[in-house]
Amino acid sequence: MSRKPAHTADSLLDAAADIAAADGAAAITMSAIAAATGAPSGSVYYRFPDRAALLSGLWLRTIERFQRGFLAALEIDPPHEAAVRAAHHVTDWSLRHPTDAAVLLAGPESFGSAQWSAEAREAAAARQTLVNDAMRNLADRLGYRSEADRERLALLIIELPYAAVRRSARNPDADLAGMAQAVDRIVRDAMEVG
Repeated sequence: MSRKPAHTADSLLDAAADIAAADGAAAITMSAIAAATGAPSGSVYYRFPDRAALLSGLWLRTIERFQRGFLAALEIDPPHEAAVRAAHHVTDWSLRHPTDAAVLLAGPESFGSAQWSAEAREAAAARQTLVNDAMRNLADRLGYRSEADRERLALLIIELPYAAVRRSARNPDADLAGMAQAVDRIVRDAMEVG
């Protein structure tokens, strides 16, 4: 019977996320991950051949985790409720996953996206295409045909909730739950959902 590895890719990425949330992406190094997990540096390099692979792995894992619920919310019927639920997902997910939310708020550039492998950049672009397509589909279901209407929809259900999350991330005493409720109310009012 084979033993389960002591230091999995996920446990190393968890440590990277913790470091990013506490000290920023620049603090993520292979030696910092080894020290945080107690893993031999060889184990870190075995899972991630270089820092760029580690950083892209963290970004891609985090964005996939976030998008799972966001994309599902965009498919809800009726479409007005989908918009409300998608916006709510941004704040709710951030409340439940503050470390991962800190990674997303930093953005891919903070994680050295210019140095990622072509494969990692393609995977990140594919993840963005999923969101773009789902947003386009929701706009169509809502009857939004103009580019201005589509842009307003993105501002309402993506940018507004992220602004609330960013604002509370800068203030440790902020009431993210209260901000989430305020965002929900704004989006419901804008979408004319009771």
